[in-house]
Amino acid sequence: MMRRAFLGGALGAALMGLSLGPFIATAASPTVAQVEVEYLLSAVAGSGCEFYRNGEWYDSRRASAHLRDKYNALVALGHAATAMDFIEKAATKSSMSGRPYLIRCAGGAPVQTNQWLREALERYRRCPSSPNTCASWRSQDAQETGYSTPIRPVSRLS
Repeated sequence: MMRRAFLGGALGAALMGLSLGPFIATAASPTVAQVEVEYLLSAVAGSGCEFYRNGEWYDSRRASAHLRDKYNALVALGHAATAMDFIEKAATKSSMSGRPYLIRCAGGAPVQTNQWLREALERYRRCPSSPNTCASWRSQDAQETGYSTPIRPVSRLS
């Protein structure tokens, strides 16, 4: 009986190690998609905007945490290979109700969250590649797009 329990535990540990292998490998060297998604999640968290989900408004940090949980679930299932996968599969609508997610900044009109994130991703991708902080998102950009709270840029990983 003891030997059987040990073998089951050893087999379980081996299978778990195999399933975690890709995550351990990517933790040391993030992919472009991971860097971009991390930027987007940080942009949401630092925006100060409100996030509408299933009939309620949430603060930006809670929104970012919710989207991160959905992203992690997609990654675990192998369904999030790009930043656009994240936007379309995790940040567009509620998987429970099917209602679209909305975001509103500084009391402005709500916009669909996937639109807001696509625009943030486009701005991020326009930044020159460098280990320095991306400085393309300026107050002027915020005024031009109607967002009064600028997205705080993060450093790109090389």
